[in-house]
Amino acid sequence: MRNSRTRFIFCFAALITAMFTFSAHAQTWPTKPIRLIAAYPPGTGSDTLSRYFAERLRPVLGQPVLVENKAGAQGIVGTEAVKNSAPDGYTFAYTNASIVCANPYFYEKLPYDTLRDFAPVMQIGIVPLFMVVPAALNVKTLTEFIAYAKANSGKVSFASFGTGSSSHIYGEMLKSLAGIDMTHVPYKGAGPAVQDIMAGHATTGLHDLAAVGALVRSGKLVALAVTGPQRWPLFPDLPTFAEQGHALDLVGWHGILAPVGTPRAIVERMGAEINRIIQTPEGREQLLKFGVLATGTTPEEFAAIIRRDTPRWGEVIRKAGIKAAD
Repeated sequence: MRNSRTRFIFCFAALITAMFTFSAHAQTWPTKPIRLIAAYPPGTGSDTLSRYFAERLRPVLGQPVLVENKAGAQGIVGTEAVKNSAPDGYTFAYTNASIVCANPYFYEKLPYDTLRDFAPVMQIGIVPLFMVVPAALNVKTLTEFIAYAKANSGKVSFASFGTGSSSHIYGEMLKSLAGIDMTHVPYKGAGPAVQDIMAGHATTGLHDLAAVGALVRSGKLVALAVTGPQRWPLFPDLPTFAEQGHALDLVGWHGILAPVGTPRAIVERMGAEINRIIQTPEGREQLLKFGVLATGTTPEEFAAIIRRDTPRWGEVIRKAGIKAAD
């Protein structure tokens, strides 16, 4: 009996000590540079935004925020690196809906479970994709494109920025909803995919504003529709897919994750500081330039979004018969 009581007292004391240690750690955080791991190649829109946040966070946190690019395997490489990091508040992931919500349906042995292995910090914003065609195709509306695709069955292709990416998933959704045949051509990134669309080597593709916005404005590409439930503020005359009878209303997003076990106070502080950045006029404008509509959430709200969106992405992937590798 005495031994049991002694063990209980020892364990209770150890728990209290750990709680005070974590609390003290959170109050003094950060005391050294922070890693923000971006599972994207350098130069992409997501990479640029992660560096924007890193630059703005430095003066308010008092420590450098260092962006590390760990691209590969549809974001798995970078995400696993964060999972395997110490939950001490010095490693975070800049992630997106494809990595979090779609990967579980593509890879049977995914080395992470988002809600088990990570602490959601916040959703930064939603990211619609724009369907574009080369100006030389002489197609101006989605209806015209569908008619063109049906008249040229077997000759139409769509260029995505990678197998299993949102660009791939939306293309397959369009095929199914519109009843058209398009060959999927995956690229290693949006840059080469968009270049081949512009050159006419691929017929169409769905890409974010960072990849196609300037080319649409210059007239080299023609935008036919935008995904999501609403028109894009910078292109108010461009209708959504839903407005044109094809409900591609699933929306991608950007967000921040931390390794599970990261002190709650640190998770909340990091989320609050990023929220402050994106709620400024400059922050909102910067996000819009790269095709991200600022939202900002609490950790609980972001966790709820992940729980809601993951089965939605899974249902789309299942219905379209999308495979991880072509």
